[in-house]
Amino acid sequence: MAVNAGPGVELLGRRSFLVLLLAVALGVYLLPSPIDPKPHVLKGPPPALQGPLAVNTRLQKGRRLFAGKLHGPESFTADDEGNVYTGTVDGKLWRLGPDDSLTFITQMGQNLPECGFSSDYEPACGRPHGVRLDRRGQLIVADSYFGLHSIDPKTGEKTLLLANSQGADGVPFAFLNGLEISSQTGIIYFTDSSSRWGRRHVKLEVIELNRLGRLLSYDPRTGSVTTLLDSLYMPNGIALSPDESFLLLAETSIGRILRYWLKGAKAGTKEILMDNMIGYPDNIRCSDHKTFLVGITTPRFRKFLPPFLDLIAPYPGVKRFLAKVIPLSWYNLLLPRYALVLELGADGEVVGTLHDPEGRLTWAISDVFQHRGRTYLGSTDLPFLAILEGWES
Repeated sequence: MAVNAGPGVELLGRRSFLVLLLAVALGVYLLPSPIDPKPHVLKGPPPALQGPLAVNTRLQKGRRLFAGKLHGPESFTADDEGNVYTGTVDGKLWRLGPDDSLTFITQMGQNLPECGFSSDYEPACGRPHGVRLDRRGQLIVADSYFGLHSIDPKTGEKTLLLANSQGADGVPFAFLNGLEISSQTGIIYFTDSSSRWGRRHVKLEVIELNRLGRLLSYDPRTGSVTTLLDSLYMPNGIALSPDESFLLLAETSIGRILRYWLKGAKAGTKEILMDNMIGYPDNIRCSDHKTFLVGITTPRFRKFLPPFLDLIAPYPGVKRFLAKVIPLSWYNLLLPRYALVLELGADGEVVGTLHDPEGRLTWAISDVFQHRGRTYLGSTDLPFLAILEGWES
């Protein structure tokens, strides 16, 4: 015979559920957060998609190379023979021949089967970011985990210039990123995006919005390293002006570009060139026609709600909670498949843009590099290389 639960049993069940719910909530509250954010208010709603920012489909006119062979070609450089060099998310360096051949040069760390498949192995495999050729024809590489290296592009022989553990001013590097070399002096300029977070925790870096990044220089003649700017918001790509009187620097996490003067009356000072940008800038490159090309890793568009990072920026408590309970991989669901390149004049004015609104060719662009009439579009994680033949802006 069925026995009906009385009101007392039902009430006990509800209380037990509430106690469990409170226990879970208390446990989450007491769980330490991996981040220590400060409140930050961005400069207002993003600019509208009009004028030079108007949507177009110019980036859809390209094509893909090396699908399934190059995974996350982040940055590029080229030699006089038409070879292009890049590094990938599996810690490898590659040479792309003028005939679109692909040649392995070296592995920055250990060559493990897991390299490129799990970010947990990046500290062992390495992750080359900025790559440039110096005046002796050697590849200079900023590896996020292993520091600055000089590499013979023919033999793959590696020479350590500056280890992450050495750092600068007593502070080790955690996330080497952007790189540029002066053709006049040989000085290497580079960025350390954070002294706390490595590349595999870049999403925590962006959510936290800390000011733990630096712009530095390294003199290969003396081996000395100098901090040029500190307290930066995730400094990323850098680009020298054609006359090398200044360089531009992307502060990715707050959508801003700085100009740092190297020569003249303003030498050693910085100024804001662009703020409240339409997206989060990654690398900056000087174009064939002496403008600056900026890869936008994630657009920042106005819709019925503010962009997600704008929304949470003023609320450290919300960010601490999100960092506790949401796996980092879930944030990828918030990233639109949208490609955007900005072309800037010398004073930061937008003179043109290239869009791929549906991500048909590519999205999340890290670098925009022009060489011999071709434009190479980098990415941090995509399993192909996108290119444009010619340039339309």
